[in-house]
Amino acid sequence: MLPPFAGELAGGSLIYATTATEGEMVDKIVDDNNVKGVEYARELAEAEHGLQGDSVGVTRTLTIAIAIMWSLFQLSIASWLILDTLYIRAFHLAFAILLVFLNVPMMKGNPKWRPDLRFLMIMNRVTILDYIFGILAAFAALYIFIDYDGIAMRYGAPTTRDILFGLMLVGLLLEATRRVIGPALPVIALLFCAYAFLGPYMPDVIAFKGVSLNRFIGQMAMSSEGIYGIPLDVSATIVFLFVLFGTMLEKAGAGHFFIQLALCILGGFKGGPAKAAILGSGLTGMVSGSSIANIVTTGTFTIPLMKKVGYPATKAGAIEVAASTDGQLAPPIMGAAAFIIAEYVNVPYIEVVKAAAVPAFASYAALLYISHIEASKLGLSGIPRAELPKFMPTLMSGLHFLLPLGMLLYELIALRHSPELAAFRAILVLMVIMLLQKPIRAKLDNQPLLPAIKQSVKDIFLSMAEGARNMAGVAMATAAAGIIVGVVALGLGGLITQIIDVLSGGNIFLMLVITAMASLLIGMGLPTTATYIVMASLTAPAIVSIGGLQGFLVPLMAAHLFCFYFGILADDTPPVGLAAYAAAAIAEAPPIQTGLQGFMYDIRTAILPFMFIFNHDLILHNIDSWPQGLLIFAMACIGNFAFASATQGWFIAKNRFYEIPILLTITMVMFRPDLISRLVGLPYDMRYWVYPVGLLLWGAMWLIQRPRQLKADAALA
Repeated sequence: MLPPFAGELAGGSLIYATTATEGEMVDKIVDDNNVKGVEYARELAEAEHGLQGDSVGVTRTLTIAIAIMWSLFQLSIASWLILDTLYIRAFHLAFAILLVFLNVPMMKGNPKWRPDLRFLMIMNRVTILDYIFGILAAFAALYIFIDYDGIAMRYGAPTTRDILFGLMLVGLLLEATRRVIGPALPVIALLFCAYAFLGPYMPDVIAFKGVSLNRFIGQMAMSSEGIYGIPLDVSATIVFLFVLFGTMLEKAGAGHFFIQLALCILGGFKGGPAKAAILGSGLTGMVSGSSIANIVTTGTFTIPLMKKVGYPATKAGAIEVAASTDGQLAPPIMGAAAFIIAEYVNVPYIEVVKAAAVPAFASYAALLYISHIEASKLGLSGIPRAELPKFMPTLMSGLHFLLPLGMLLYELIALRHSPELAAFRAILVLMVIMLLQKPIRAKLDNQPLLPAIKQSVKDIFLSMAEGARNMAGVAMATAAAGIIVGVVALGLGGLITQIIDVLSGGNIFLMLVITAMASLLIGMGLPTTATYIVMASLTAPAIVSIGGLQGFLVPLMAAHLFCFYFGILADDTPPVGLAAYAAAAIAEAPPIQTGLQGFMYDIRTAILPFMFIFNHDLILHNIDSWPQGLLIFAMACIGNFAFASATQGWFIAKNRFYEIPILLTITMVMFRPDLISRLVGLPYDMRYWVYPVGLLLWGAMWLIQRPRQLKADAALA
């Protein structure tokens, strides 16, 4: 069941069209035959945020009102309302936790074996118990605000009342988190809490001095180093505004515009729908920050188009999975975790964007290349140009959507304003657009203005409510992850680093593999943001320190991006991979096979973190020259292309076994020119002179396979 204020995806159809002719083409390609699959994908998107929506009138109205109040509060603190940062975090958590308890039941299903518990399992309305939990949880979250002076005076010596409210907050927060994103994160948090108390009784190698209940509650609920720590602060001050911006942009129709624009540009090329899916998902992912939501937004349109031109259902779904998953990597608006990286590394957000730019765009370029390889393997063509939307009319129809994005980029890059100020001003521009676009359309169509104005105002407030609703899962994840961060800060950090050092044998390569595997494993049950926070807290300092012990510098940014990348890749890692399940439902394909195929496509993304740990040029570390940056990007693209050809078994023709080592050599030359230059005795400053070797090998591969390509083309003709 969709929430009462969820936006319509496509107005009853699965696709948009700008003209009657295009609409006829669309009706031939996509219809409502796969309604069940689309609805299942939407339900997965809803489950990612955890809020089901309540169909009972009073609770529905209350939920919308609270969500709108939350959005107005967040907009206020970004503009005129000045509050202590701890107060902001407390109100942010209170709004989020109240929304969760008003929307998500305690248990799901309606088992007949316990009739006395059925009142806990009603899916279309909340119970009195949920109201009580919600009010108590919100009050416990606000306790640090209500008695701030008293808590500050007795810091380190909490009273019985402090402990009671602290335990209530921890318990209800973990329960709300369980309802929103499942049991994985609460279980991990509880294990860390148990370790904090039982540390003295552990074996010597993992023994910990332990903490008292007073110190634990003081750290978790009465300081800025636990629940109210940096992750929740970033969620409250930055992430909310970007999620709201993305939600409002989608509500205004920008998602449809991005897809149509991508189709205009790339739809006519070989395998054009797949290329359009990748570009459209990249554009949408820049503002959605969610792989599953991205799939639901773009996949319902692009997956049927890919199937129509000949892509098998599994590969159509897998391409959408890979494109939507990588959307969180795409600057300038990356996933929520990117803003937390900026806080942890203590750099402006634009520095995170700079560091992520080359790997992200090279990864997307390689995915476009993979779609071309698949089209070549299958002998596919593009959509006839006559059936595609016209570029200029499509561009002009949505040109106004580029204004808020332009404002955001101008504020972030040109003026170097803070992300929250940039997002706030972009939201203001977007509100003006949402307010005007329907009345202008009504005026042009000779329709009454007043209903259009009323609908525009309603859309603004409903998008604010939906934006707040979409934030509940992120807020719960960051707050619950704060418990883990708080326990680590109690003294476990150094011990964990030592344990990881022992497990890896002090080897940085093994350390990175352990971190990658742990991120993929934990990420199967956690959202990206929570996975990043957990892994960055545990392993990022260890990566830096172990690298230092082995005699080379690992920038802190590289270590955090490493955790970030593998947290994102967990979204399409079988057997869980919810993104793969959403795409498979739309494609009507087996989810496990779709996830495996998507992961094979994403291997080209998985090698990038291993490369930029050792080659800091890939994250533009200490590089401020545009020509140098563009050179690194171009060579990284070719390296990614070569790796994709090696893993997909195709360059311009089917690979032979002896060609794969050549492609892997090109990959290494382009990604690690520093290593190759060191092996041949060149100084580090001359590392870029290695690039021509890779280009020569690339050209040689083309010459080797060109005759086979011509022979295959002649056979098809």
